[in-house]
Amino acid sequence: MRTGKAAALIALLAAVLAACTSTPPAPIVTSPVAQSTTSAAPSPSQIVIGMDDIVGGYNPHNLADQSTITTALSQLLLPSVFRQSDDGQYQLDTTLMRSAQVTSQEPFTVTYEIRQDASWSDGAPIAVEDFVYLADAMRDQPGVVEPAGYRLISNIQPGEGGKKVEVTFSQPYPGWRTLFSDLLPQHLLKDAPGGWQSALQGSFPAYGGPFSIKQLDNARGEIILERNERYWDKPAAVDQIVLRRSDQAGLATALRSGNDQFAMSRTDSVGLQQLQALGPSVQLSTVASPRVASVLLRPANGALVDNDVRAGVAALIDRNKLIDEGTGGGPSAGLRADAQVLPPSENGYAATIPANASTPDPAAAEALLKSAGYTKDAGTWRKDGKPLTLVIASPGTQEPYASIAKELSTELTAAGVQVSVINPQPRDLFSNLLAMPVAKNGQATTDGSGSVGVDIAVLPTAVGGDPATVLASTFGCRPGQATTSTNTAVVPANPAAVCDAELQPTIDAVLAGTKTLAEGLSELEPKLWALHTVLPLFQLADTLAIGSGISGLTPGPSMVGPFGSAVNWTRGGK
Repeated sequence: MRTGKAAALIALLAAVLAACTSTPPAPIVTSPVAQSTTSAAPSPSQIVIGMDDIVGGYNPHNLADQSTITTALSQLLLPSVFRQSDDGQYQLDTTLMRSAQVTSQEPFTVTYEIRQDASWSDGAPIAVEDFVYLADAMRDQPGVVEPAGYRLISNIQPGEGGKKVEVTFSQPYPGWRTLFSDLLPQHLLKDAPGGWQSALQGSFPAYGGPFSIKQLDNARGEIILERNERYWDKPAAVDQIVLRRSDQAGLATALRSGNDQFAMSRTDSVGLQQLQALGPSVQLSTVASPRVASVLLRPANGALVDNDVRAGVAALIDRNKLIDEGTGGGPSAGLRADAQVLPPSENGYAATIPANASTPDPAAAEALLKSAGYTKDAGTWRKDGKPLTLVIASPGTQEPYASIAKELSTELTAAGVQVSVINPQPRDLFSNLLAMPVAKNGQATTDGSGSVGVDIAVLPTAVGGDPATVLASTFGCRPGQATTSTNTAVVPANPAAVCDAELQPTIDAVLAGTKTLAEGLSELEPKLWALHTVLPLFQLADTLAIGSGISGLTPGPSMVGPFGSAVNWTRGGK
């Protein structure tokens, strides 16, 4: 009873107090009260990009790591002295450099001046040590991308506390602007386990670009980049860029729904049709890659040292079928590589392939193999009772190379050649198997590991940058190699194991600029085809599909792509 009277009295007092104030009573709360009075942080502005794969390695200087994702990450995370504009011209990157210019002709010297505020994401300055580290690796390591220019460097001198770099060359080198792109942090990599060959195998230890890696999850197929807060120049307009793996159908679905803002992926005819079916809301374009799918008939060991055997095997190959298998009707089908040096997307490209070189010629093959001492017995080519046996290698399960190697094996087996196909890990293929020392007479030497020598390699050849450098890197000897009189075994100068003393003077003249590229190619192209060492198939290409919700994106320079302008991308647009 007392409790009831007390409750009534409290209610009466509350009513009196409410009547005596101008403030209305608090509303009745019918939902849970928030635990914090602060407003929720806004979600980051984010651009999502669909890709066919995000798996590394990510070293842009290793042939084993060449891929769309490696090209993308190097532009987003690494500093470069020069970058290509949309018209393909090399322009000094003033976010990194104060200047870079030729300061002497005798000896040929280039002086680089780095911005004082340019630094890696861990605070270490970007300096001369990074130039030296890259130059040494590109000169000495096997399986690197276009090393010819770096092999001309005779000395690097520091100045201004490491922010001035004076590079001396052994000869004039007009293509010097293509050097020192995608610099790497020497202070973190020089003593890292595995050395150069493990550099950037799984991630990046530091960044020198407008973005950094927040998360790299191969299992989920996703890399999340965020604005590099230690970047010294213009900050990225978006908070995050997400690179997300998907198959062709998934890419089209994500673009249709708006979950992806754009996609950059190698497509076949089916994937291309799926993207085209999205209609005008998605803009499609082809972005040529700085890679040509090629078949290398290596005069490094065994039977293919003989020119007639090499030419005979080449005559057994159905190049058209290899191209069809590798392109799958995608955009690369329109980029047949019918020249030895210039790729189809390059200015000045013209087909130089001999007539009928894309189809098999069994009669010519028979004549050539017989001239080399082979006879066909019970459907198999033999010499001295031993079958003609060749090892074909492709980099792991990477496509389109694995499928091309399988088709090539089928063709040669049907023609009477015994074939063994191996799929070593890409870095093992380029750094070890294709770098086994070879004597000048072409006879193989052992690397001591029991590794199988590779007769034929199906892989990407690099074609980006300066064409004279591409020529010298693909077909040229190491400095001094062509004039060496001994049979001392040396590491091949290139994956095809080509070093022709008769061709080298012309290659050197084009590299030095004393002979024009056009003059050099007019002389060299027929001779390179006659070597039967490099059989180019097609230039790789990606389909760029731009959907809704992004502004500032362009296809970018040929063989470079759109990622160089990522600092200016914003959410919005159509």
